[in-house]
Amino acid sequence: MTPEECLRQYETASRNHDLDALLELIHDDAVYWFSNGTSHVGKPAIARAIRHNFETIEGEDYRILDPCWLIENDGCAVCTYRYEWAGKINGESMSGAGRGTCVMQRRGESWMVVHEHLSQGPAS
Repeated sequence: MTPEECLRQYETASRNHDLDALLELIHDDAVYWFSNGTSHVGKPAIARAIRHNFETIEGEDYRILDPCWLIENDGCAVCTYRYEWAGKINGESMSGAGRGTCVMQRRGESWMVVHEHLSQGPAS
C-alpha cells in the first residue's frame, strides 16, 4: 500500500461510516485535532469521537480534495488537503468544509495515520 492508497481508503471508510475499516488505518497512539477544537489521543479516544460523529451525521458524503504531499519517504508521509462533508443532523441538511493535515507512518508494508489535524477553511 502507498500513502496515497491509504488516504483513499481512509476517505472511503469515512464516507461509508465504516469505523472498523477506518480504525485499521489509525495508529494506536495517534493524536487527532478536530476543527471544533477538541483533541483525542490514542485509538480508543479517537474511536469514540469518530463513532459520535458517525452517529450524529446521517447520510454523510465526506470528500478529501486536492491532497498535496509535502513529505513522502520510506518511513513517513505528510499531506495537506481540503475536505468537504454534507449530511443530515437531527433531520436538517448540514454541510461544512475545511483544511486537513495528515501524518502517516509506515508499518511493515502498510501505512497508518499517526496524526490528523482538521481546521475550518478560510473565511469567504
